[in-house]
Amino acid sequence: MKLNIREQLEEKELKDLSQFAAKSLHTKGRAKEEPSCPLRTEYQRDRDRIIHSKAFRRLKHKTQVFFSPTDDHFRTRMTHTLEVSQIARTIARSLNLNEDLTEAISLGHDLGHTPFGHSGEAVLNEIMDCGFKHAQHSVRVATVIEDLNLTQETLDGILNHSGSLRKESAAYTLEGKIVKLSDKIAYINHDIDDAIRARIIKESDLPSDCTEYYSVNRSERITKMITDIIENSIGKNQICMSEEAFYHIDRLRTWMFKNVYTNSVAKKEESKVKGIIYGLFNYYEALLKHEIPNLNEEEIKQTVCDYIAGMTDRYAIQKYKDIYIPQSFQRSSGDEFLFTLAKINNHSIQQTLL
Repeated sequence: MKLNIREQLEEKELKDLSQFAAKSLHTKGRAKEEPSCPLRTEYQRDRDRIIHSKAFRRLKHKTQVFFSPTDDHFRTRMTHTLEVSQIARTIARSLNLNEDLTEAISLGHDLGHTPFGHSGEAVLNEIMDCGFKHAQHSVRVATVIEDLNLTQETLDGILNHSGSLRKESAAYTLEGKIVKLSDKIAYINHDIDDAIRARIIKESDLPSDCTEYYSVNRSERITKMITDIIENSIGKNQICMSEEAFYHIDRLRTWMFKNVYTNSVAKKEESKVKGIIYGLFNYYEALLKHEIPNLNEEEIKQTVCDYIAGMTDRYAIQKYKDIYIPQSFQRSSGDEFLFTLAKINNHSIQQTLL
């Protein structure tokens, strides 16, 4: 019997990929079983579902480092995601690992990121009793809020992409481990580029030992980082860097935290971000208590957290203005999705309340 296109691709993976690669035919599957696609492997379907999700589209208006930049050349959360994907796919392809799974994890790793970047994440982490981590929320977006029904391998990679550079990713696939390193490589290099563009730092300010080792040129720097990972991981059941390369990338990352990520110029609007998110949270918390009294405290906070975490920078700013600054009469608040989230978090809510 003639194999369909998906089956041919699965056979090709089994034949051509490394023994350490994740094979789509051997996936641990999805939470809900569904018929296979005749054209795409399971990881290709994951990639496409992420690209077509609403959360992915919103990344284009979410902060990477600089809040709501007016300069179109500054990175956003979406351009960061695309750069991570490009780096991770290059590494996966060179190591003969599963490029489709790597791409799916890369594109989905920041689906749950907040408006205003890590500043927004820090505020929600303060508010929520159980804390807030964007990697965990990315999984929540994919499994609960948008119900993309992704494979376990993609969800595992998304969940474990974040954390210290010194700790190896807990992802159980090499593809997931690649994404964690690629995320660091991407943001260190493009954040240097953006910080120079913003005139917060100059090329000459970068640690001289790091520029001597990696180069001041962004392209050459990225190439050397990627090449080192490939050379030290090829033929192995692990993803690693040489000690020398790791030392310099870790030193560069530490320097960036001290001189850019916590820099007073880059973060001068941070206190305003805190005011916006707390203001929105208090308002929507009170609104839900009034409109849907059968929601318990935990369900209310989770619903508001879900709603605010999904906002773009500009939408959060606009909603804050709409709520706290006098406006002309409006018939609709535009917050219908808040009540949809409430339904997700409490299945007993009557449809009439939505």
